[in-house]
Amino acid sequence: MSIWKRELEFSLLDARGEGTLVQQLGMKVVGFDERSLSMSMPVDHRTHQPMGLLHGGASVALAESVGSMAANLCVDQEHYCVGLEINANHVKAMRSGTVIGTATPLHLGGTTQIWSIEIKDESGNLVCISRLTMAVRKRRGKV
Repeated sequence: MSIWKRELEFSLLDARGEGTLVQQLGMKVVGFDERSLSMSMPVDHRTHQPMGLLHGGASVALAESVGSMAANLCVDQEHYCVGLEINANHVKAMRSGTVIGTATPLHLGGTTQIWSIEIKDESGNLVCISRLTMAVRKRRGKV
């Protein structure tokens, strides 16, 4: 059974990131199924730290971006989700290529959501594991 309450179409999902950090870091929605959403991000000059490795903050930005997008797709039009807390463990260094972050829900409640985000390289090796807690808020005024 699908967790999504909004339409999932690649062009619509990618349009959500236009003019934001998502676009600046080259993130793109690359997949979804009934219980997960995935985004890719290049490992290049935009996402490197000074030693030429993937910046941990870039990995966290990918985790929060894919988790936040997924969270907001799981609520109706009268609600929205914002981040409360994120943590990340960086387990593999990268200098180039692409990483893919996949968000899967651990808890979808009425006031909070908890998401697990696995970031892997192109070979499927774990690069970073993150957990994101989201607050579910009710919109005020017109929807």
